[in-house]
Amino acid sequence: MPSVTGGGSSIFEVQRLLGVLAAGRSVGEAGTAFGEGAEAMARTARSVVTVEIDAKRAALAAERLAAYKNVELHLGDWREVLPLRGPFGLVFLDGGGFKHAPDELGDLVFGLLEPGGLLVMDDLTPGRTEPDPVRAWAHSHSGLRAAEVLTTPATAALVIARA
Repeated sequence: MPSVTGGGSSIFEVQRLLGVLAAGRSVGEAGTAFGEGAEAMARTARSVVTVEIDAKRAALAAERLAAYKNVELHLGDWREVLPLRGPFGLVFLDGGGFKHAPDELGDLVFGLLEPGGLLVMDDLTPGRTEPDPVRAWAHSHSGLRAAEVLTTPATAALVIARA
């Protein structure tokens, strides 16, 4: 599943979606990149814990996020940081290999969500015809309900709720 942003920040349409879904929630983000998604969520969220593995990106994100007192930016692996800080009302999973290994990481991701919590995954290609392990995981997990949302005519996001 190729990345729409090439490893950069989330697109404007996804930032708007995240801002709406984050309202009043505690948020966990895997893959801060340059902090644009975290900033969009910080404007409405109760709190944001965001994790970036790349030190250069994290430094740039720290500058962008410095004014937000409700944001904790961590340098490291989300698989180690977020489980210690959750569960969350919203998780934006924008990095860390989940899209390539949902069977291996599914229980960990599920555990990050509080009951009724939401998981957002972007950079999806709408109308994909070949098998997609992320969509299969989201739609077949008995504790989740998923819907695909077009963010632009050429991009989509999965919004997944923990039952």
